[in-house]
Amino acid sequence: MNREAKIYVAGHQGLVGSALVRGLRALDYCNILLRTHQDLDLSDQTQVREFFAQEHPEYVFLAAAKVGGILANSTYPADFIYQNVLIQTNVIHEAYRTGVKRLLFLGSSCIYPKHAPQPIKEESLLSGLLEPTNRAYAVAKIAGIEMCSSYNRQHGTHYLAAMPTNLYGKGDHYDLQDSHVIPALILKMHEAKQNGADHVTVWGTGTPRREFLCSDDAAEACIFLINLPDLYLDRLIANSQHSSVVNIGCGEDVTIRELAELIADVVEYRGQIVFDTLKPDGTPRKLLDITRLTSLGWKPFTPLREGLMMTYKDFLDHHGHTSPAASILSSFAGPNRAVKNL
Repeated sequence: MNREAKIYVAGHQGLVGSALVRGLRALDYCNILLRTHQDLDLSDQTQVREFFAQEHPEYVFLAAAKVGGILANSTYPADFIYQNVLIQTNVIHEAYRTGVKRLLFLGSSCIYPKHAPQPIKEESLLSGLLEPTNRAYAVAKIAGIEMCSSYNRQHGTHYLAAMPTNLYGKGDHYDLQDSHVIPALILKMHEAKQNGADHVTVWGTGTPRREFLCSDDAAEACIFLINLPDLYLDRLIANSQHSSVVNIGCGEDVTIRELAELIADVVEYRGQIVFDTLKPDGTPRKLLDITRLTSLGWKPFTPLREGLMMTYKDFLDHHGHTSPAASILSSFAGPNRAVKNL
């Protein structure tokens, strides 16, 4: 992409979308198209068609989606499949109709089978049963992947589907009902510290293993992918099963118990961590194989500890009502705390 190229970032107010905008601006891209949901409803085919016909973006990052954690996915499966299928169908098709040069569709690692061999390769897609708690969302994302592959095969487009692992970072959504695990734990630990609570309850046994990547790293990987030279992109699309899919991760995972303890240290919460073993764990392990991406020359650069510290600082800057955020940057090695199961 040249620096004057017209680039549309769909979903620019979300976790990944906002990181994409930061990353593009840091690289001096100066013609970025942004629309809020109030300005452009991506689930409305007429609005999307009019937008693409008027603006004619050259490149598209499709980061717009309805997202949430286990509770939200379990409670509102119809909303997740309906809204996500509409959004991605409208954007991908209108990108094709108006001659977009390249499109990058953001999916999720939940597209892979619940018991896929670890670390998960792109070829594991559609090889087994999905995790039931987020099956509707996963099926919607799988449909988006198949759209990218199908348009590439039939129309010669250059559409990629990036599958990031669990993301966290600046501008995350903090809500105990529908947040992902890291923002939910940050909010829980922060409120417990403020209220002097003697314990925090975490869903599940704490044994599942998860991989976490800073959203700014994920954005950097997406910009790297959409900028691949034609030769590399053509080979990527043509030479492998599920050829449009590229995993984005860090190649390392931690248990939910380890994550909870680390976040407690970052927040400086000294109470007890209690695991409610009657609540669901979700997939036992979910670690992505990122060989396809790293073989092209990209690698992650933000360690989990450093990323969590930056994330909590951002939380305090925008949501906290306590001491200055800078105080957490000195240290987060705290005393041992009791951990138990319910």
